[in-house]
Amino acid sequence: MKQAVITIAGLLLTMSAAAARQSDTDNRRSPVIKILNAMAEGEDSLRQDSIVVQTIPVQAPTPAVTEAKPVMPVAPEADEQKGNTFTIDAQVRARGEYDHGAITPRERGDDAAIFFNERARVSIGYERQNLQLKASVQHTGIWGQDAINERSGRVAMHEAWAKGYTNNGLFMQVGRQELSYDDERILGASDWDIAGNSHDALRMGFENEEHKAHIFGSLNQSIDHDRIGNYIGPMPYKNLAGVWYHYQPRDLGLGISVLGLNIGVERTRLGEATGDVKYMQLAGTHITYAFSDFDFAASFYYQRGTEARSRKDISAYMASGRAAYNGDIVGGFLAYDYLSGNNGRNTNQHAFTPLYGTAHKFNGAMDYFTSSLECGLQDAQAGVFVNLGRKRPETGRPVTISGNYHYFLTGEKYGDLEWELGHEADFQVTARLLRDLTITAGYSFMLGTETLDYFKSGNHLMWQDWGYLTICFNPRILKLKW
Repeated sequence: MKQAVITIAGLLLTMSAAAARQSDTDNRRSPVIKILNAMAEGEDSLRQDSIVVQTIPVQAPTPAVTEAKPVMPVAPEADEQKGNTFTIDAQVRARGEYDHGAITPRERGDDAAIFFNERARVSIGYERQNLQLKASVQHTGIWGQDAINERSGRVAMHEAWAKGYTNNGLFMQVGRQELSYDDERILGASDWDIAGNSHDALRMGFENEEHKAHIFGSLNQSIDHDRIGNYIGPMPYKNLAGVWYHYQPRDLGLGISVLGLNIGVERTRLGEATGDVKYMQLAGTHITYAFSDFDFAASFYYQRGTEARSRKDISAYMASGRAAYNGDIVGGFLAYDYLSGNNGRNTNQHAFTPLYGTAHKFNGAMDYFTSSLECGLQDAQAGVFVNLGRKRPETGRPVTISGNYHYFLTGEKYGDLEWELGHEADFQVTARLLRDLTITAGYSFMLGTETLDYFKSGNHLMWQDWGYLTICFNPRILKLKW
């Protein structure tokens, strides 16, 4: 953790110095921001001797783009009162797991795996007019992975970005950041994972109360000044370009999103880069509608292009629908997901790939189907939840008990195999003991078939189950305003 402390101390000193300089320049705002605002307001404003900047409220960092509130202009007086905001947040999350058939079904004679993983994350943020900064450093690992006197632990920068606004809703964000959109099926923060997802990217766009439009991109290299330009690295792609648009009418529970991606992945030969980059495109929509305690959602995405590994032409799609009742005490949902697949005789690739979303959120908690399945997938789902205890203003009801059922089928009839893959049941209890402390326990089991054995290995005659216990402290340590 020494590296994390040194990194955060340096960032704190840098931000403190920036804040001190800001206090002397309240009446002399950045000329760059003045010019950007003037351009947004029109060419005539550039000719004025002094530019009056209409301020915007800066939103707190959020893990998902769709959770962020729209950026709206406010009166200049409000910004003068807001001034500067500096925050420090922490998270310590330990999760113990009992794996007796999760991710991959167990064979006869396999023992259960029992282990703990942990994430320790510290995030600092700074906000003022037209500017937002965030840096998040984390240490992740398995208990026992490091020696008792470990000197070179795994410390990584999860997020490190700067975001600038204009008073008309334009923004630019650059650095390591989470790309999280809609229900996170395609792009998500994947918070369940011990490390989560983040990208080195540039994002620009426009946001107001009804419309949000983003464009974003990333280009990955292993070293600088690489004139060959080959890349086979820790990131799953060499380059990424995307657009996202969301429409949310006023006073109406309708939301419509459109997402488009172009992804380049370099082919390998015997583990070596070839310089041959294959591209895949994705386009689709996510639609939501809510009224009273009911909400509905539907998604459709289509993939085309060329698969880098096999060089097969891609033509794949997925569709999903969900209807839910979210009562204060009791609720439930019905849902259906379809992911296209191959039938065993295809010359092209028809298996849909979920890409870089929050995979654990979909298709069962045991994570059998988080990646592309050769035969595709059908998932018919039903779930219920019950909230218990006295409702609290800050945390809601203290205990939630939920249960979900999944009936899995192949997306296509694969050769002589049966359609049925199996039945999965997921149970979870969440207890919010304190404002900053949550304990979650879960248990799942899968009743598989011979078809599941064919695609996922294992022995369906063995009892396949999995359980976990998560303890998560997530406090805000410091918040300063001046």
